Amino acid sequence: MKAIILLSLALALAVDAFAVTVGLSCSLCGLKSRQAWRLASYFGFFQFMMPVIGWLIGENLLKLISRYDHWVAFGLLVLVGGRMVFESFWPERKKYNGKDPTSGWPLLVLAVATSLDALACGLSLPVLGLNVWLASLVIGLMAFCLTLVASRLGPVLGQAFGRRAELAGGLVLILIGIRIVFEHLTQT
Repeated sequence: MKAIILLSLALALAVDAFAVTVGLSCSLCGLKSRQAWRLASYFGFFQFMMPVIGWLIGENLLKLISRYDHWVAFGLLVLVGGRMVFESFWPERKKYNGKDPTSGWPLLVLAVATSLDALACGLSLPVLGLNVWLASLVIGLMAFCLTLVASRLGPVLGQAFGRRAELAGGLVLILIGIRIVFEHLTQT
């Protein structure tokens, strides 16, 4: 039973990384292998570390952070998604000003934004009877694997959406941000 809980939790936490990767892959008309592996490594690492950090910092500090973590994730995802939406209407503009959105600050921002929910999850792992280190490893590996799958699925979806793949990818990022805020605000 614990294995099912752990796999379900890992899958739920990896969905954001999957969606972000599909969106980036669509907007870039596919990812090079190096970009896909870099995304998978960052997303997997951050999904691994955030539950550990959440577990280490404890409930008191997490209560302070949880007051605004959803707004931070929302802002970061809307910023990146909004830029993708904006640029989808002007395809003649040079994408990302020649910068690779799968490296540097954009990659770090996406990795943090997609793994903030895993931070809070770190507190619940012992309550669920799960070993924090093993659970974090499974969560990180799930994010890593789903990111690689998404990097290959993105171009297929990009062809299906045609020119508006970047618009769809940006909207997905914005919707993820809205979902994060909605889920936080509707919790009791």
